[in-house]
Amino acid sequence: MGEVAVLGAGMHPWGKWGRNFVEYGVAAARAALTDAGLDWRDIGSVIGADTVRGGYPGYVAGATFAKALGWQGARVTSVYAACASGAQAVDAARAQILSGLADAVLVVGADAAPKGFLRPAGGDRADDPDWLRFRVLGATNPVYFGLYARRRMAVHGDTPDDFAQVKVKNAAMGALNPNARYRERVTAEEVAASPVVSDPLRLLDICATSDGGAALVLSSLEFARRHGHADPVRIRAVSTVTPRYPNTVLDLPDIATDSAVAVDPPAETFRVSIARAAYEEAGVGPEDLSLAEVYDLSTALELQWYEDLGLCGEGEGAKLLRDGATALGGRIPVNASGGLASFGEAVPAQAIAQVCELAWQLRGEAGDRQVVGARVGISANQGLFGHGAAVIAVR
Repeated sequence: MGEVAVLGAGMHPWGKWGRNFVEYGVAAARAALTDAGLDWRDIGSVIGADTVRGGYPGYVAGATFAKALGWQGARVTSVYAACASGAQAVDAARAQILSGLADAVLVVGADAAPKGFLRPAGGDRADDPDWLRFRVLGATNPVYFGLYARRRMAVHGDTPDDFAQVKVKNAAMGALNPNARYRERVTAEEVAASPVVSDPLRLLDICATSDGGAALVLSSLEFARRHGHADPVRIRAVSTVTPRYPNTVLDLPDIATDSAVAVDPPAETFRVSIARAAYEEAGVGPEDLSLAEVYDLSTALELQWYEDLGLCGEGEGAKLLRDGATALGGRIPVNASGGLASFGEAVPAQAIAQVCELAWQLRGEAGDRQVVGARVGISANQGLFGHGAAVIAVR
């Protein structure tokens, strides 16, 4: 597909600040512009990852951020793909750059999340699977986090202590990140002593909901060179694939599996296909990675991503963790940023934040959490309703 340059990356720190999401996005955008050495008027297009909780402006986030930064005639696009919104925004920016519609694109996502569990928008929608899983099953997000954990315990023999060790690792790396919300190390004993939320997962196994913002400035390689970026971080692949029928493993918000009586299941799971598509486009494999940023909504889900990304064999995620391979200084550090364990969910921003971390790591600008010699990184997450998302960046 061709590469695009990452000229700038910026964030508004995650937390619970009690302000409008636009403020977080503008702060992140200005930080990314400064990082890129560009003026706002140099931007030819703005792509906003939407929040569906911020009232009417939340549904047109691109224009909302463009207005807040000051109307200057740029193209504008808004993208919503649940937790994959940020990666879809990056993909839309890449398409505009490679097609020649814009030389430099600002990608922004921000959210002001509610306290407690995420919930569906108001109103009765009996044909909406997300509404049904909340209202009919009472299945808040931690319910399916717990189901995934139970499945790993039953199929692979993982234990609650394996899950706790993911939190211990990510908290240690998050303690080194000034943008993280939670910056204290924890022990496995503290995880085990925290309240049960969705058995077997405890409070410290599950990410919080947070306020925060993240932004990227992407450009063509020619534009980058003209503006003094001779060797920028480059995005080499973006995967936004969907599942394949039939799906024989329950994956909420769907509340039933597909029958495999007439059609054999696909050879790989949905999340495995997300990574494979990115690897194929980039011309790299898991053995080439220096680091990975994955979507650790829960500790158990991070272990699953190890296997889905091909960092180890099926059922070997807990062993990879316990061998220290995914810690800072290990063979393949995972969530050197601290992950959602340290940040919490700010849904439209988090996939963008993952790419920000890749950019800083590949530039050697990650400070105390730097992965030595980082050259290739992958980010991976999954948005509800079949939104795959993975980005591969190289230096």
